[in-house]
Amino acid sequence: MADFRNILVIQTAFPGDVILTIPLVQSLKKEFPAASVDMLVTPQASEVLLNHPSIRNILRYDKHGDDRGISGFRRQTKILRSHRYDLAIIPHRSLRSALLVRLAGIPLRVGFSTSAGSFFFTQTVPYDSSSHEVDRNLSLLRGIGITVDGRPFPEMYPTDGDRRIVDDLLPKKKFVLSHHTIAIAPGSVWNTKRWMPERFQELIRHLIDRHYSVVLLGGKDDVALCERILESTNRENVISMAGELTFLQSAELIRRSRVLVSNDSAPMHLALAMRTPVVAIFGPTVPRFGFAPYGINDSIVEISGLACRPCSIHGGATCPIKTFDCMVNISAETVFQNVVRVMEKQSVQSQ
Repeated sequence: MADFRNILVIQTAFPGDVILTIPLVQSLKKEFPAASVDMLVTPQASEVLLNHPSIRNILRYDKHGDDRGISGFRRQTKILRSHRYDLAIIPHRSLRSALLVRLAGIPLRVGFSTSAGSFFFTQTVPYDSSSHEVDRNLSLLRGIGITVDGRPFPEMYPTDGDRRIVDDLLPKKKFVLSHHTIAIAPGSVWNTKRWMPERFQELIRHLIDRHYSVVLLGGKDDVALCERILESTNRENVISMAGELTFLQSAELIRRSRVLVSNDSAPMHLALAMRTPVVAIFGPTVPRFGFAPYGINDSIVEISGLACRPCSIHGGATCPIKTFDCMVNISAETVFQNVVRVMEKQSVQSQ
């Protein structure tokens, strides 16, 4: 087995995909402790990697912004070539990612056999659609003769500054975090992945009636959604932090929460990294795609047996058959009972 010194990992998909690539990076650093490991990601996703001890450089490829088009691609190629990498591992299955490492002159390039640019790789590994995404990413190491036992968890590293920001914002909203605080992330990039706002409202009422407090989380695009959910709730026990925190600050707030309730979206992976149990709501997508949380106390809520499900790998703007049964048939009571069961498991484990 070669002793690699300068390694690049490329994953320019969504932040959640980048989080699920972190175990691969951690395993590379463990196997080659003297090596420098860099990651190429989008600017938005780069936030989840900040301060990670396994990563030397976070390279940002703004493929839909300043780096779009041929000129941006050439600029990125030049940057990668200047680093003189001896190994590139490419979980992202796009033609662009494969061509990028080929033109950067990286001598050993490992990617999936199903990549659109697999012919640019020097080693390919089969893509197992039945495996978890973390396991799939780790399987790429077989291309350099390494097998990883088990499924490591991703690690994220909020700073003292991130913790102070969370500490300072909560009192301004007259909110006190406690062992009875439940975090809820109601948003998603994909519209059909979102459980309905009125169901989140019902869930919050169930929680408030049992003396739990609730903090809503999300990005700037989720602010209006969270405000809508807040409309019919007791604001003394429920607040929204949507649009006010970075990924790492959100991760810190999730770490302090008892449970996270989330759609199949990035916050679910933040919770995985922070070891906070998740109650994950899966509608048009299914856990077998390989993106479900895998903590010992995590719980998945879904409607099984629907002939129309899954309707696509990501979900979409509208339900293809106009019924939205995969989400409509998930009741607030069902999600609440899953939250209760997760908390009961935690209580038993702490005894």
